[in-house]
Amino acid sequence: MSEKENKNIKTKINKKVKPLILLVEDDEFLLNMYKTKIVLEKYDVIVANNGEKAYKQIVEKKPDLILLDIVLPKMTGFEVLAKIKNEDDQIRNIPVILLTNLGQREDIKRGLELGAKEYLIKAHFLPSEVMEKIKKVLDKK
Repeated sequence: MSEKENKNIKTKINKKVKPLILLVEDDEFLLNMYKTKIVLEKYDVIVANNGEKAYKQIVEKKPDLILLDIVLPKMTGFEVLAKIKNEDDQIRNIPVILLTNLGQREDIKRGLELGAKEYLIKAHFLPSEVMEKIKKVLDKK
């Protein structure tokens, strides 16, 4: 290995890599609000505004955490969650936090049974509280 290659590897190891969060939300206002909050908290963020794009991003980018709405065009959050939990370990083990307006007991039960780490109802949590949940889940990873 050349000295330059060795130096590049050491640089990569010494750099603290920021966790990558995939934010999946079809409401543009909420997408921008949560994206801004995540960036201000020093995380990297990628976004998707429908279930198909979300699934594609998950497979390609393998984020460290997924913040997933349930009511989405093209593929629901439940469908995305079920699909990734049937993938290989690299994808199946990515923690998912459902962030939704659906608050029925059956929806909450379904989301947790499908493998979500947290189920947050948008109206019940401030963006700062959502960030605390994200940090908590990433710390357990």
